[in-house]
Amino acid sequence: MMSKKSGSKDNKPGKDADIKFDTFIKQATKELANILKFWQLNTIDSSFGGFYGRRDHFNKLIPKAEKGIILNTRILWSFSAAGNFYGNTQYLEICERAFSYLKDKFKDEKYGGVFWMVDYKGLPSITRKQTYAQAFTIYSLSEYYKYSRNCAALEWGMEIFYQLEKITLDVNSGGYIESFKRDWQPIEDMRLSEKDLNASKSMNTHLHILEAYTTLFEVSGNKKVGSALEFLIHLILDRFMTEDYHFGLFFSNDWNSLSAEVSYGHDIEAAWLLVNAARKLGNKDLIRSAETNAISIADSFVMQALDKDFGVYNNIDLQSMKVDTDKHWWPQAEAVVGLLYVWNITGINKYLNIALKIWNFIDQAILDKINGEWFFRVNKDGVPYKNENKVGPWKCPYHNSRACMEIIRLLKQSGLN
Repeated sequence: MMSKKSGSKDNKPGKDADIKFDTFIKQATKELANILKFWQLNTIDSSFGGFYGRRDHFNKLIPKAEKGIILNTRILWSFSAAGNFYGNTQYLEICERAFSYLKDKFKDEKYGGVFWMVDYKGLPSITRKQTYAQAFTIYSLSEYYKYSRNCAALEWGMEIFYQLEKITLDVNSGGYIESFKRDWQPIEDMRLSEKDLNASKSMNTHLHILEAYTTLFEVSGNKKVGSALEFLIHLILDRFMTEDYHFGLFFSNDWNSLSAEVSYGHDIEAAWLLVNAARKLGNKDLIRSAETNAISIADSFVMQALDKDFGVYNNIDLQSMKVDTDKHWWPQAEAVVGLLYVWNITGINKYLNIALKIWNFIDQAILDKINGEWFFRVNKDGVPYKNENKVGPWKCPYHNSRACMEIIRLLKQSGLN
């Protein structure tokens, strides 16, 4: 395992850091509190239960918006993780609300798994079974169980795990099939969203199965979950990662690549999630492999993904070499965490300093200091798009709250604060 010595002189922040080390912790701590407060104050639906499905860029409520499974599982995950992070019970009520709504409105009692979307009253509106959604349900239930010790959450998480392994796992070619009809029969259109390709296997889904199984293994100690997690680590490194340390995004059943697009956010997010998964398993060889690859992924990311203002570009098409220069909120968050992981592994201050500068970009361009929370995306010049959601099916508290918790944990772990 490649790790730096905590507290050594060489590991102190370099002179080119934009903000002081202790200031970084204080800012992340303050921002975590801001994020959680925003979601507590602005999303609870007292009329129809659960949480509102959408608020626009200006934080205006869209009261009859549909409610998505990703939004609802990420709310449960975020507040459960915050409760575990702080080590208190202050978020139990909102977590119990989120868990009950998932169980009462999204759980498919007939066929198992969870629906993709319900209407504002909680009635199923899109009933297909996205593997990605099942993974996020496992992730949130596992974190909630860790917080609440509600055995029903762990039992449900294990139930979905066994269903994924039985139905969605491709036993012939490896990997997990993207989507199914409500009754788990094959479906023609497997896309996760309109911007995705209609592919049977995607990096995005496998990455989030990875994080789901990581937490499920942590709380259950189940050997079958551990074996599935080890399989996933090897699969992502062997099938999805390219020779230049990017990750292919879309594949056919037999692993033909269907896209030349690279998502910078997913690259750097995968780097640290793979390390975290390997560490949870405790497999020294896997830890060494994941850490070595994380360094190479981070080096590629630093060379290609950053603008002069240290904002993270969205993606690049490696055929046309056209870069999408928009800067979405979530790759900024994942970049800070990924680079801090690599700094933690290597002790090389370059990674810390760049993480600091990306955080500074977040503070200057991504935080909405008028209406709260983070802008969905800004353009190359840092101007926010006003047609995006502040709360929505894909705009959730998960990436940024998790980043704040990881920043604080990693910096305190270093022993330098």
